[in-house]
Amino acid sequence: MKGDEISIEARIICVADVVEAMSSFRPYRPALGIEEALEEIQKKRNIWFDSRVVDACLSILKKQMSFLG
Repeated sequence: MKGDEISIEARIICVADVVEAMSSFRPYRPALGIEEALEEIQKKRNIWFDSRVVDACLSILKKQMSFLG
């Protein structure tokens, strides 16, 4: 499947899963951090990830991070 064959819900879950996986500790590697995860999805925007989903994710998480200080 590609493009519009993939539901928007699946595209959102894909980006959220990548951000969570990269920013969380794994038994085989330390957490890379939220900043590195966001950089990675931004690099892969329009390549692996839907640009609208990446833009929304970045907007939400940056607002949340600025709110938390």
